[in-house]
Amino acid sequence: MEYVYAALILHETGEELNEDNLTDVLDAAGVDVEESRVKALVAALEDVDIEEAIETAAAVPAGGAGGAAGGAAEESADEADEDAEEEAEEAEAEEEDEDDDDGGEGLGELFG
Repeated sequence: MEYVYAALILHETGEELNEDNLTDVLDAAGVDVEESRVKALVAALEDVDIEEAIETAAAVPAGGAGGAAGGAAEESADEADEDAEEEAEEAEAEEEDEDDDDGGEGLGELFG
């Protein structure tokens, strides 16, 4: 979630949403930055109108009569999170493929 917050900070301050800026904000907040997650988020938000997404989210009631709409928005947000996670996993898998040439530690190095 802190990655999304960092992207919103960059948007709010008018800064360009790129890997370097996102990493700088996360570093400043004391977050242990995962480069693959940064890349995935920047790629996922590349074609997103953040202002429109904020306005849409603000227009959805937080329960009560708007429960169905809130559920749809939550489902959409969950799908976006899943997409970002999938992209992060793909980027990580690509990095692992590149790392295989360096010693062949593979998944054992990640979990061992």
